[in-house]
Amino acid sequence: MTNNSTIHVDTLETTSSQNIEKPVMIDLSQHYGLIQFSGEDASTFLQNQLTCDMREISEHQGSYGSYCTPKGRVLVNFLLFQYNNNYILQLPINLCESLQKRLSLYKLRAKVTIENVSHEYACIGLAGSHLSQALSRLFTSEPTLNQPLRFVDLNDHAFLCLANNRIQFISPSTNTIAIWKYLHQQAQLVDIAYWNRLTIQAGIPVVLLETQEKFLPQMINLDAIGALSFKKGCYPGQEIVARTQYLGKLKRRMYLCHITTTNTVNPGDLLYCADSADQSCGSVVNAVASQSHDGYDALAVIQQSSVEAGEIHWGSLLGPVVQIKTLPYPLP
Repeated sequence: MTNNSTIHVDTLETTSSQNIEKPVMIDLSQHYGLIQFSGEDASTFLQNQLTCDMREISEHQGSYGSYCTPKGRVLVNFLLFQYNNNYILQLPINLCESLQKRLSLYKLRAKVTIENVSHEYACIGLAGSHLSQALSRLFTSEPTLNQPLRFVDLNDHAFLCLANNRIQFISPSTNTIAIWKYLHQQAQLVDIAYWNRLTIQAGIPVVLLETQEKFLPQMINLDAIGALSFKKGCYPGQEIVARTQYLGKLKRRMYLCHITTTNTVNPGDLLYCADSADQSCGSVVNAVASQSHDGYDALAVIQQSSVEAGEIHWGSLLGPVVQIKTLPYPLP
């Protein structure tokens, strides 16, 4: 699992995302890192830096959020929760170091400590239609699964509920081996593609190295998933983000898509539409091979007028058609 563990994922049996009856599990610690903020000014410091409202986060409630450049472009987006009286951001592991350094520049005299604690905790993703029953067999006090982003702290471990059939288990890494074996009694091991597919189907974007500074928060629907507040004070890029919101200048939105192709679809790939001539009308945010193996499921930011005008194509005007699917939430 983590670097502190002697268990290696590649020695355990994995399964495809098809025909899975019992819950599945994935070691998220290999793919997502954790940055911890502690100290009496931690909440105030984050309130002045992030797009989400820290007043809505408590020991029982997490949030999605993002951090922007002064031009309002998203550098990273993340999960944010409070654990052991500290605030923790979870984001792609290869973006942790740069974010930690950048935020440390703005700490000034604030009483806040910023640490990369990725190796101090194990994060395990759990999913499945029978997840609740499996957890009741493993834990005497199972988490509430019907409230999105509810955080349940059970002392030596915690749960972050992402949906009624998808949660994240968090525990100090010293418990990693025992807990991994314990959970594996009730869940099958899958690879990160399975988890990424669920995240895409939920309409939750993950800004990666390839897509940093490409999107305003509203372009990737952060306002629709509670990651963007218009009721808080200033933060980097706030003026541009607010101007876009209130002057109605948002021309691009993120859509759930399917692309039928045997070629690999990657984040940052460009999309085209006849009404835009040879100019790109959008780009891929996240993509993963579909469960049916007939192409890729993706989240893509596309010019709204192009979606209304006609067919969107991947790669070029002659490329595969991008099928627009229905997001699981309404857009503002």
